[in-house]
Amino acid sequence: MAEAKLGIIGGSGHYDLNGLTGVSEVNIDTPFGSPSDTITLGTLAGVSLAFLPRHGRGHRIDSGEIPAKANIYALKSLGVERIVSISAVGSLQEEMRPLDAVIPDQIIDRTKNRPSTFFGNGIVGHIAFADPYCPQLRGLMIKASQKHQPRTHSKGTLVVMEGPAFSTRAESELYRSWDAHIIGMTALPEAKLAREAEICYSTLAFVTDYDCWHESEESVSVELVIANLRKNVETSRRILRDLVSFLPDVRNCTCGSALENAIITAPDRIPAKLKQDLGLIIGKYLK
Repeated sequence: MAEAKLGIIGGSGHYDLNGLTGVSEVNIDTPFGSPSDTITLGTLAGVSLAFLPRHGRGHRIDSGEIPAKANIYALKSLGVERIVSISAVGSLQEEMRPLDAVIPDQIIDRTKNRPSTFFGNGIVGHIAFADPYCPQLRGLMIKASQKHQPRTHSKGTLVVMEGPAFSTRAESELYRSWDAHIIGMTALPEAKLAREAEICYSTLAFVTDYDCWHESEESVSVELVIANLRKNVETSRRILRDLVSFLPDVRNCTCGSALENAIITAPDRIPAKLKQDLGLIIGKYLK
């Protein structure tokens, strides 16, 4: 099977990736089921990458039903070391306007019903997650984004809500009181699972609307979101083309050793089935 060093997870409105050469498609089965869709492999600016539409082509998978464990595991099995997540978000702050790009540096988890770890059922692991995004990848994404979208915000706190309903006004005002900047439905558990899989992870977020706190604007609606999504698709593609040209061959972050001191369970106490299922992720620490 072909390998890819960079993974692109496309969010709402991003169901394919133009400009790839040497394109092929792979269907991967994992111990956690099938990923959201067929994964497209190809080369962009000399970099091998894998593209996966988070919601599936045709947007048929709800945010709370995304098979995140299968998605991250499948990308890991292809050799992916870095993941760029493209996401649509609502704005919680006046200065982050619709169509702006945001490269968040923090996350607040407001999800409820999503499996968010590869651990459990006989193996215990605790990753460091104080800084949920890879600093090296974030820096490169900021550089690429600013070239094509002058209104790029180089940091911000992303609230990840359960959905599928949008926020109430009271919730929106609560998140604003926390000094959160944007809100979306999909960066978690992706970011946590990517860290456990020792993959660098960063989000390229595009503001589609002001969340419902902004009374001078129309309330968030699917029609408004879709209209702005379409405007952002080509911008994101231009940003990605530059990003891949900036990527160094060697990672200088700690993402690639995130599990070095994270696994608490003694190797001889880990069930054999778990060792097999998680071998791709934890195998090097069991030798």
